[in-house]
Amino acid sequence: MRLISICPSNTELLAFLGAEKMLVGIDDYSDWPESITHLPRLGPDLSIRMDELEKLEPDLVLASLSVPGMEKNIEELKKRNIPHIILDPQSLEDIGQDLLTVGKACGVDALTAYSAYTAVINEIKSRSSAVESRPSLYWEWWPKPIFTPGNVNWLTEISEITGGRNLFDDKDQANVQTDWEDVTNRDPDYILLAWVGIMTDKVKPELVRKRPGYKEMKAADEIHIMEEELYCRPSPRLLEGAIRLGKLIHPHHFNSMEVPEFLKRV
Repeated sequence: MRLISICPSNTELLAFLGAEKMLVGIDDYSDWPESITHLPRLGPDLSIRMDELEKLEPDLVLASLSVPGMEKNIEELKKRNIPHIILDPQSLEDIGQDLLTVGKACGVDALTAYSAYTAVINEIKSRSSAVESRPSLYWEWWPKPIFTPGNVNWLTEISEITGGRNLFDDKDQANVQTDWEDVTNRDPDYILLAWVGIMTDKVKPELVRKRPGYKEMKAADEIHIMEEELYCRPSPRLLEGAIRLGKLIHPHHFNSMEVPEFLKRV
């Protein structure tokens, strides 16, 4: 079967199913596992070059509405009658179901991957069940204007299962545009920078430290750069991010937890 993935989270999903060997093309941002990096690149996930995609004669294209603006690519796939499936995960359960959906579509047994995935979630929940306090976490997705995840988002769930709380879990939406005054008024315990699409070495905490009132915040000594690829992509790799978050906010409960081998694939 000839597969094409047009966003990184779908490429990673295929890897967890052992189906990445079926890939014949990927978007420009897919970078994991390492075994896919030699494949033809078809453009950034919001501007896929459809003529090139079509020439690769895919049996199935994996698209995802978790990437804002992907609708343009989907309309073009429909117009050209190219077989495709559309994923739209917002939660860890959605990602688990996507494993099963993609496995069925590709003719791959997904039950082993699904069971391993859910077992890690259950262990994380078990470790955090005994925490005595749940710190508030301000996740910054973009610095100017400020965007942060709301309640309808996997980062709220990641925060909860590791024994924390998303600072903006009172906003019933996936993506919240706010301002720094709102953040300082809420006064989080941790500031976690996961700028979407920005590599870790390009994230600049000094920009946050220059904002008014920063030095008086509880989180003044708790600003952390979080790997974009472990927190901003709805794939099973979020669980590696969750384990790292647990070790940050509750080291006593999580330091002994190793990242499972199936999450380390390269």
